[in-house]
Amino acid sequence: MKLLYWLDEWLTHPRDVQQSKLPLSGSDLLGDVYVKYHFTDLNKPLLFTFPPAGTDYQEQDLNEAFAPWGFNLAKKQNVNIIAFQHLGKSNWFRNRSIIFFLEQLAELLAPFNQRLGYGLSRGGYAVGAFAKLLKLDQVLLYHPVSTKNKHIVPWDTRSSTDIAQQFDWQSDYHDLDLGHAKGYIIYDPTNHIDRLHAKRYPQLTHLRVFGMGHGTHASYLNKFGFYKQVAVDFIRHQQLDIAQFRLQTKTLRLKEDYYQCLNKANAHSEHRLELLSTAHNILIDEKQAHMQEQKDKIDVQPLIDVAITHQNEHPNDAIKLLEVAQQLAPEDPLIDHKLKQLK
Repeated sequence: MKLLYWLDEWLTHPRDVQQSKLPLSGSDLLGDVYVKYHFTDLNKPLLFTFPPAGTDYQEQDLNEAFAPWGFNLAKKQNVNIIAFQHLGKSNWFRNRSIIFFLEQLAELLAPFNQRLGYGLSRGGYAVGAFAKLLKLDQVLLYHPVSTKNKHIVPWDTRSSTDIAQQFDWQSDYHDLDLGHAKGYIIYDPTNHIDRLHAKRYPQLTHLRVFGMGHGTHASYLNKFGFYKQVAVDFIRHQQLDIAQFRLQTKTLRLKEDYYQCLNKANAHSEHRLELLSTAHNILIDEKQAHMQEQKDKIDVQPLIDVAITHQNEHPNDAIKLLEVAQQLAPEDPLIDHKLKQLK
């Protein structure tokens, strides 16, 4: 546990000397969890990230270039980062090695005044479970699992719940404990289990996205940069522009190929396709009302704003948005000018 020894010695110095010893990078292997860290500036936030399921990394996959989920994103934002990566498919951060490490680590982080947590699904569980211990101030969670303790969430009937029962769900940190942390939880309200887990986080701001239930967050959302842009805004500002967030998600939801891409990505799961169908049907009336509103009073500026915001990082998606705007307002010279620029 090199990090713990380094922090213990580092804390003996005054703050100016502590800052002079940065940047620092390194990694540790804690049983079945790998941790990678990079400290750059005491005046910047310290971000903790935990990954979702879906990977089966093993110890032999680890090398100097290996980056856990969220690590490179945090480095690009020039914040301090401690990123955790589970090894093996069925791993819920219940190993005593990782818990002992986190308990010791929590006592050595006093110089970092602002602490953030970011996790998705299984990673969201870990952020929530260790938030109070790590004294997190703000968290960003995507459809997190609050616990796999069947006595607490008997309605979580996913197969992953049965598999997770090989771990101890009675001892410390088996359930969410946010402490004083505030922040955001993003989930699909049409997914019954996701919605019930989300209800267990009343102190967070709830942001709902239809059609983005567990497992349906596939290539289209990533292509558009949805996850990344929200995370970047959170890391940079420790808050989200909720109006902009809702505009982005509404823009996606009113595009038919949003559902087509999600359906294709989840073609082998009857359960996920049913959730997507439910979400799509819910939005039919909304879409019709929206289109009628556009006919009555066309306002394409929000679409143009989103396209311009993403034109450098996602030019193809910006073009698609502008083409939608052009259909609604074919005589708008700004749209025509931007399309010529991007094409």
